[in-house]
Amino acid sequence: MKLISFAVPCYNSAEYMNKCIESLLKGGEDVEILIVNDGSTKDNTKEIADQYAEKYPTIVKAIHKENGGHGDAVNFGIKNATGKYFKVVDSDDWVDEQSLYKLISAVRSFDGKEEVPDAFLTNYVYEYTFNNTERVVEYKNLPKEKLFDFEETKAFEVGQFIAMHSVMYRTELLKEIGLELPKHTFYVDNIFVYLPLPYVKKFYYINIDFYRYFIGRPDQSINEKVIMSRIDQHILVTKKLLEKHNINDFQKERPKLYKYMQSFLLIMMVVNSIYLIKLGTKEDLKKKKELWEYFKEKDPVTCKRIRRRFTGMVASDNRFVCWLCKKIYTIVRKKYKFN
Repeated sequence: MKLISFAVPCYNSAEYMNKCIESLLKGGEDVEILIVNDGSTKDNTKEIADQYAEKYPTIVKAIHKENGGHGDAVNFGIKNATGKYFKVVDSDDWVDEQSLYKLISAVRSFDGKEEVPDAFLTNYVYEYTFNNTERVVEYKNLPKEKLFDFEETKAFEVGQFIAMHSVMYRTELLKEIGLELPKHTFYVDNIFVYLPLPYVKKFYYINIDFYRYFIGRPDQSINEKVIMSRIDQHILVTKKLLEKHNINDFQKERPKLYKYMQSFLLIMMVVNSIYLIKLGTKEDLKKKKELWEYFKEKDPVTCKRIRRRFTGMVASDNRFVCWLCKKIYTIVRKKYKFN
């Protein structure tokens, strides 16, 4: 049985997918690489995928499907995965070779053991190609190289949240909970990370800079202008998070998980609100108001708690408060170098 299934969603990715796949091939027979061609038509993504599958038949599998978006490509990856653990690596990103060996070794160390991690966590690195700098997202708040429950964690810092780049879930767990991401929707990585969290009994963190996250293409989904152009999709994902769990169920027995999931929802609401404020039209401000009303309808307790916090001021309709929110966002964005 393969130790790790790597799903590589590809859509017209011929220009950069080779670097991603070559980095994963360093894992040899311990891994399987599922190249999911999401209906590419503008380049030879399909041919490249087939070439790798032919050259490495015991490692690489090429999956060709109609275009359904990034989330649907991940869905196909999960359905076809045979490895013990499942990891998504976007086609314009790559992984560190030495870190890959350490991750494989850590997974193998649990062979035959009764208690195994439901999720592995590693660091990831923002690779800013436009100025040749990088920023490592490290989890100093987590126990290192030992099984732990979420209640053993310390507080997460700003910019340190669990991301698709840092998490690797047990494949059977994802299948058991029926994880399915919406089609033709960006930002579904938030669903991928958030939904399984309450089902994870044990985590395992390795302090390695494993995932290399490329930042620099103007059409990337995390680019600020792109996010604002797709704000309706970001809102849709946020609503789906609000529909998935009633986090108040975890407050007493799993207070740290509750606090983390509350903060996750806060970040999503802040992101939506800030970009809708920046767009600034009557229609966009109406969308912001409607989103907060939807939040209140789905989870009035959490909504009230979040609005009481300093960051909750993004829900305000006051012009000065909205202006202040934009200024604060600019400072935070510059400090943490996101999008």
